Amino acid sequence: MQRPYKILVVDDEPDLEPLVLQRMRRNIRSGQYEFVFAQNGVEALKRLNQDEGIDMVLSDINMPQMDGLTLLEQIPEVDPNIRSVIVSAYGDMKNIRTAMNRGAFDFVTKPLDFEDLRVTIERTLQHLTEWREALAVRDKLVALQNELDVASKMQQSILPTRFPGGDDYQLFANMEPARNVGGDFFDVVRLENSRIGLAIADVSDKGVPAALFMMSSRTLLKGAAIGSPEPGDVLREVNELLNEDNEAAMFVTVLYAVFNPANGELVYSNGGHNPPVIVHADGSFTVLPLTGGIALGMLPDIEYGQKTITLSPGDTAILYTDGVTEAMNADDEEFGLERLCRIFADAPPKDAKEANSTIFKAVHDFAGYTPQSDDITCLTLRRSED
Repeated sequence: MQRPYKILVVDDEPDLEPLVLQRMRRNIRSGQYEFVFAQNGVEALKRLNQDEGIDMVLSDINMPQMDGLTLLEQIPEVDPNIRSVIVSAYGDMKNIRTAMNRGAFDFVTKPLDFEDLRVTIERTLQHLTEWREALAVRDKLVALQNELDVASKMQQSILPTRFPGGDDYQLFANMEPARNVGGDFFDVVRLENSRIGLAIADVSDKGVPAALFMMSSRTLLKGAAIGSPEPGDVLREVNELLNEDNEAAMFVTVLYAVFNPANGELVYSNGGHNPPVIVHADGSFTVLPLTGGIALGMLPDIEYGQKTITLSPGDTAILYTDGVTEAMNADDEEFGLERLCRIFADAPPKDAKEANSTIFKAVHDFAGYTPQSDDITCLTLRRSED
């Protein structure tokens, strides 16, 4: 029987320990997690040196004696495989950026949203599990396929599996990796005032390098999204950060949008990515115009424009990667944007998950048994009808 994951919580607020134990009691009782606590970085390091079973550190930044950023520098000396998550204030990009540079896997914001915290913990520990499995077999990686398997697990481990939604809208996304693993990813970010950040992206290159660059891009995008309400500013900031340290000269195409469920407003910015498609309630469609801007990581000092549309009740927004439109059949024909747009001509989607499944089925039916060279990724957002 697998032991509980042990999580060290580091914070000088005395009320946090009973709050965590109360709000996470079901996970504790089920044997999923075990929590231990420290009041500052010095106490945390002592605990880490004494207890080799700690899997994850959840740390505040501002603490006496030793702050969270200093603690992050020390953790790899104790165990480089421990995963760290930082607790930060909304929009504190300077500290978030420093934390990521010092090895933090993710971050959550104050005041703590325990549902978001659960998802973050789950994702972090899933990634840790996949990483440990990769380490266990790394001496056996004698062929490219083994490396691609590791990359695929790393890729899958950071993708959201739970999606927000309600009476106003539904949201769903999925990714199917190709044999030659690329760097597709999608993310959903809960923002202030009940808004939702939506991202879909495609990293250049294949294999483990693409998976690692994908993870870095996704973390920077999430941080910038929380720090800025404007999609164009988010892409501009991520582009600058990626250009600071990009010796491999990799890049990523990104479509980032902010959806307001209250009025159906969708504000988006496109960094060299495929244009989204809006399927209307009557089965007609609109391909959204580009916004100006190139793939992120290619050049610094690039401005990214943005556009605003309003989804009408019954509209479905389709965000996708080129693995959809460039899927090939046995006759070397591409699936193409036109086929994607006309999937729902006779039967408009009734919810986001159904729309997503229909797209994947259409691509699979078109491709048949032809092996695909790129990931197939799709994110669908449907505004409910009145």
